[in-house]
Amino acid sequence: MKLFESEHFFNYPWDQVTAANWQKYPNELSTHVISVDILNREIINDDNNNNNNKILRTERLIGCKQPIPKWLSFIVGGASVSYVREVSEVDLINKVLIMKSMNLTMNNLLLVKETVIYKPDEDLINNRTIFNQSAEITAFASLSKLCDKLEDWSIERFGQNAKTGKLAFESVLNKLTEKWEENGIFESSNNSSSSSSSVLQEVKKLI
Repeated sequence: MKLFESEHFFNYPWDQVTAANWQKYPNELSTHVISVDILNREIINDDNNNNNNKILRTERLIGCKQPIPKWLSFIVGGASVSYVREVSEVDLINKVLIMKSMNLTMNNLLLVKETVIYKPDEDLINNRTIFNQSAEITAFASLSKLCDKLEDWSIERFGQNAKTGKLAFESVLNKLTEKWEENGIFESSNNSSSSSSSVLQEVKKLI
């Protein structure tokens, strides 16, 4: 098993970062993400809170398409599209967004479990958001050398996508902020996903 950890600061309030999260895709940098579908959305009680706090829980299916090395293609066949299940929970009272994801495609060969946490930076609580990302990458193969090769390749690809993802999200945040300053609407004009708009409405219900 290989581990990946990353920390980043977005110079935007947590509320804006959380709202922008639903509008991250599509973008011009993360071209490997080809589809995002909402499977389920519900408001649940926070069992760890005595103040009747509500949590917005969303389950999404994310489709990705990226070229893979020939040696890996020989193992997995011609599959070109992979799918990831993501479950997120938004806590507006405590200002925490937690996203957990796991690959559904070929997870009997390579399992990637990712956790992302967005919360206000304690030093600049109203102006900056801290992003923590961690992942566990585990390969399953009869040969240990093959496991090592799969995990090494996967963690390198994961790191590349993580770096691109941060740059892409910065771009999305910048565009949405410009939109907000122009007309007071924090929503992308090219966001054609009605599902994303529905999620934004659910978030507003919790405020």
